[in-house]
Amino acid sequence: MEHGRQVDLLSCADEPIHIPGSIQPHGALLFFQDDGQLLGWSENAPAMFGIAPELGQPYADLPLPQAALDAIADGIATRDDENAGPLVAGLSIGAADYDCVVHAADGRIVAEFERRETSSEQVSRFAIKAHGSIDRLRRQKTIDALLASAVQQVREFTGFDRVMAYRFRSDDSGDVVAESRRDDLVPYLGQRYPAGDIPAQARRLYTLNTLRMIADMDYAAVPLYGAPGAAPLDMSFAVLRSVSPVHVEYLKNMQVRASMSVSIVINGRLWGLIACHHMAPKLVPHAIRMAADVLAQVMASTIHSIESREDATLAEQSARVRTAMVESLLLDDDPLDALGQHAAALMAASGAQAMVATQHGKIVAYCDGPGDLPEGLAEVIVGSLPENEHDLVVREMAADWPPALLGRLGKWVGMLALPFDPLGQGWCVMLRVEQIDTVAWGGRPGKIPALGPLGERLTPRGSFDAWHETVRGCAHPWEANVLANARLTLAELVRAVNAHRSQTEATRAQLLAMLGHDLRDPLHSINMAGMVLERTGNAGGSGQPTLGKRIQSSTNRMQRMIGQVLDMSRIDRGMGLGVSLEPVDVKALLEDLIDEARMAYPGIPIELRCDEAATVKADQGRLGQVLSNLLSNARHHGELGKPVSVCLTTHDGHAVLDVANAGQPIPPELVTTLFNPFKRASLNNPRNRTGMGLGLYIAQQIVREHSGEIAYRHEGQQVVFTLRLPLVEG
Repeated sequence: MEHGRQVDLLSCADEPIHIPGSIQPHGALLFFQDDGQLLGWSENAPAMFGIAPELGQPYADLPLPQAALDAIADGIATRDDENAGPLVAGLSIGAADYDCVVHAADGRIVAEFERRETSSEQVSRFAIKAHGSIDRLRRQKTIDALLASAVQQVREFTGFDRVMAYRFRSDDSGDVVAESRRDDLVPYLGQRYPAGDIPAQARRLYTLNTLRMIADMDYAAVPLYGAPGAAPLDMSFAVLRSVSPVHVEYLKNMQVRASMSVSIVINGRLWGLIACHHMAPKLVPHAIRMAADVLAQVMASTIHSIESREDATLAEQSARVRTAMVESLLLDDDPLDALGQHAAALMAASGAQAMVATQHGKIVAYCDGPGDLPEGLAEVIVGSLPENEHDLVVREMAADWPPALLGRLGKWVGMLALPFDPLGQGWCVMLRVEQIDTVAWGGRPGKIPALGPLGERLTPRGSFDAWHETVRGCAHPWEANVLANARLTLAELVRAVNAHRSQTEATRAQLLAMLGHDLRDPLHSINMAGMVLERTGNAGGSGQPTLGKRIQSSTNRMQRMIGQVLDMSRIDRGMGLGVSLEPVDVKALLEDLIDEARMAYPGIPIELRCDEAATVKADQGRLGQVLSNLLSNARHHGELGKPVSVCLTTHDGHAVLDVANAGQPIPPELVTTLFNPFKRASLNNPRNRTGMGLGLYIAQQIVREHSGEIAYRHEGQQVVFTLRLPLVEG
């Protein structure tokens, strides 16, 4: 039966440490099928127990103390109970005392007999100390105080030369944060140990089996015997499991002869370790080890409570900030002003030292401390943010930033950015400064190629003198609870900004509608006055427009603009334009509009080149509005002296109308916004200084309500707009 392989590893991360195929020699092991038949034993079991084991032998036939047989029977009975822990019985075999520990593993029953060298009276005395330690630990209010107390208590009731508390970081490296030791030992307090000191498979075992004992680093492993070809015995939960030679070498390099480790596991994650070292061989009785394990569970529960309390305090603080901030956002017209009012509280809740807020190109910055951000840095940070982002953007070190910006960041390398308004490129950015960290490693990190006891391979470092490294370019990482609260804050910001925008849009639409309605009556009166003035005044005789005509022209243009604004308001509010469909002769309507245009603008030739009969179902007034807009655009943007051509045909069940004027093609970047009401690229254009383009926007909506299409193309040196409408079915 093969229970493992020779350990000659290029990397200890590959080592199958849960199936070593051997045990430590301070005990013996038997393992059975789930029906109680003997499957195998440790090489030392026959001599230690005075038995002659045989494969397939029922456990009840073994000459073992009744307490051991009862424990094995109970293990078989509870083998399928996932919540059943190991069964422990104290017994004597010959002149030796043993702790019999039975557990189920992978369909097998494992019985371990660990020799106990301490008297029952001493064990009881140590156990009483351990229980007293539990009460002291529960009274601690901080994690640091808890760990400092724990290492002292564990050392007192176990007698180890050194007891340390490790706390693991997010990268799995660990810091010695508390230590109790013999006075003559070199202190390890404050040193950090790299993640590679505990490979992934070892970390898994620390989580599954929270306590491990090595009684003597110089032990000779005892092999397991079993049926040839049988699967290796999984010893993940075994107390006698043989230890990785790499780990033994590691501890020997620290001058350690015996060790015990107790895992601190919180929510299935290895949070920390209580590591115990002794400079001579030492076997801690199972009962005392279990007391230490219970102590670690109490520590895990207490730590979890402290962390949960801290998280709850931060969450409460963040919730208060969010509530106040949202109230300000709903009342203030400018989100940046609202964010500025709560900048100090936002920075405090996220542990940031500075904040930058931006929207629509405006940037404001706040700093928690003396001075401000360096000039231009806020613009650099904002410029590095992605467009149309909807999730948090997190940066924790200089390497997370675009390389071109590294020379300009200075100490500000940590960033947590909340995109509260993607459309307006609105961001709330929290900043953290660089933490220049001098790390005291427990020896130079990493394993090095060397000739160790097991041959040439990667071997653990031999020196554990503090090796100092200065780490730059990293900010304190953004904590999980800070990120969680940032997501809640982002959601509230987005909701408030959207609500504010919706309210503003509704108010704007209502105001436009009101102004349009209220302005029409006075404009009509002015127009009538212009007509009266035209009829009664001096005709001029010079061929120049009279004052009355100017008044009429201006008021007509203003009325058209008001009509467009009212139409846009109706479209934005989802009301539609209210078309009333009836059969309309497109050719006749087109001829009337062209005649009017020729009379109004005699200097611009308009040619009707094709004029097929076409009848569509349409709102005649709205369709005339579309045709007038197309003719007006062609006349306004066409080359001087060149005619505007109009062509009406029928094709594939549709009336097809082309309105063309001589001109250069519209730039591709403008084509995509051609039918938008506001065209940023048209700002300051001599022909459209406001950037407004309501005519085509409204024309497109009218055409859509007629189930038609309107499109642009450039063909034969001409700009062509094509209108397609379904013909009336004959």
